Amino acid sequence: MSEQYDADELRSRTRELLAAHPPATTETIDFLKARFDAGLAWVHYPVGLGGLGAPRSLQSVVDAELAAAGAPDNDPRRIGIGLGMAAPTILKYGTDEQRQRFLRPLWVGEEVWCQLFSEPGAGSDLAALGTRAVREGDDWIVNGQKVWTSSAHLARWAILIARTDPELPKHQGISYFVCDMTDPGVEVRPLRQITGEAEFNEVFLTDVRIPDAHRLGGIGEGWKVAQTTLMNERVSIGGMRLPREGGMIGPVAKTWRERPELRTHDLHQRLLTLWVEAEVARLTGERLRQQLVAGQPGPEGSGMKLAFARLNQEISGLEVELLGGEGLLYSDWTMRRPELVDFTGRDAGYRYLRSKGNSIEGGTSEVLLNIVAERVLGLPAEPRNDKDIAWKDLAR
Repeated sequence: MSEQYDADELRSRTRELLAAHPPATTETIDFLKARFDAGLAWVHYPVGLGGLGAPRSLQSVVDAELAAAGAPDNDPRRIGIGLGMAAPTILKYGTDEQRQRFLRPLWVGEEVWCQLFSEPGAGSDLAALGTRAVREGDDWIVNGQKVWTSSAHLARWAILIARTDPELPKHQGISYFVCDMTDPGVEVRPLRQITGEAEFNEVFLTDVRIPDAHRLGGIGEGWKVAQTTLMNERVSIGGMRLPREGGMIGPVAKTWRERPELRTHDLHQRLLTLWVEAEVARLTGERLRQQLVAGQPGPEGSGMKLAFARLNQEISGLEVELLGGEGLLYSDWTMRRPELVDFTGRDAGYRYLRSKGNSIEGGTSEVLLNIVAERVLGLPAEPRNDKDIAWKDLAR
């Protein structure tokens, strides 16, 4: 990592970008491309890949300068899977050609990504997945089904894990690929949720042809590569940067202040407790991001994601109780295919229903509890009798 950059140097570079490409007169996509090429997209990435090889902590300096100038961002919520999961995996395991091909259009938002990991029979036990990839010359032919795929209806590319050797134990016979979602063998079907919307999908893969040049990592190393994706995913979900009273706690605190007629002593005590816990989680997320400066995310992100899910569900439940009958109303129960999940811009009924998925998506809370117990607290691992058995011999 280069040591030549400090905050003043990054401010100077950012101001040069703004002078050469004034946000008020430059198309958003053109500004974002110029920012990427200037190394100011993610400053800790290598030169030529949107970064400068600078300390990760200096990204906040760049972001503050751009925000003050009214510069556009890359709509990170819309492309969160690409930014938070695909990009760090491509950076770590991708070839030079893969990095050059995928990272720039990913960051500027020209290409949306999705994640083809979970399957109907391999959700919590992801390593038991059955989607098959069979080598045919310089290509792999993929057949199988994936589920709970956010943004599949919008995505140009997907990160995909598939079984390439059923003769090996389940964790060893998996490889990791970049899948073209426009391939004619890819079929995306909406999964309607309790909210009435369909932001999730199921994806059917029928003779999908993936060139070996789109494999990330070695053949059979897919589980190791996937761990990079999953650890980053949990940090991006549970450790997102928020202002004080950001996230779910904001709307309920606002209602409490503006509508004194709804207050009760019991609800007051519960709100205070959840407010403190939300602030503790927010500050812990800040510390976790600081730790990322020194290396890759570890299992601590699983703890953050656990806290995120529990708090969202408890806070949204409190909000419904606070509002009484009004809280039971859900004014927009319609079938839509949203680009974004908006927790705070909707009514309380939506937040209550949508938060139920927080303990499933990005790793179920039960699985994450095991990860925290074993890898953070050092407790004995649960017995696993199938780790050394060939996948083809496992009972399914």
